[in-house]
Amino acid sequence: MEVGIFIYDGAECLDFCGPFEVFNTAKRFIETPINVSLVAPSHVPVTSRGGMSVNPHYSIYSHPKFDLLIVVGGLHHQICGDHNVLNWLAETANHTSQCASVCTGVFLYAEAGLIDGKRVTTHWQDIDDLKEQYPSLEVVEDVRFIMDQNFTSSAGISAGIDMSLELVKKRFGQSIARKTATQMDYDWPRD
Repeated sequence: MEVGIFIYDGAECLDFCGPFEVFNTAKRFIETPINVSLVAPSHVPVTSRGGMSVNPHYSIYSHPKFDLLIVVGGLHHQICGDHNVLNWLAETANHTSQCASVCTGVFLYAEAGLIDGKRVTTHWQDIDDLKEQYPSLEVVEDVRFIMDQNFTSSAGISAGIDMSLELVKKRFGQSIARKTATQMDYDWPRD
């Protein structure tokens, strides 16, 4: 299984570190190899919203074919205007069996025209903006994550961990998801 996590300058640390940890922990309990990689607009290190410098494994111009593509949130306004990124996302998502977003990462999928008509969520602070900017979406409030066919979106920051555990459960079963959460010392599932 190839998991790609798209990051960019201003991305929230836990938005990508949480899912990265979930899938890397899950692979301890299964025989199926899981490769988790960070993908960025270029090979240049990315500076997160908190100032952490991160070296991506791949750029949008050269990476493996993904089974799951996760786009993270953060300071997303500038990256939403990057036509190279949006074109890459549209092309990549169309050839990826499962796509997901953490927090405001959903805005990139919406801007690329990939999720029209889908039920989605995002960080509570950005719900109204998502509804206003993309009226074709069915925006759901007060949920940690929501699955709509092959697209899953999560609320803010730590909700990406819950979403990732649910994606592990969907692919590998409840037992593996539970072992993963226990290994991470993470209280899951949440009510």
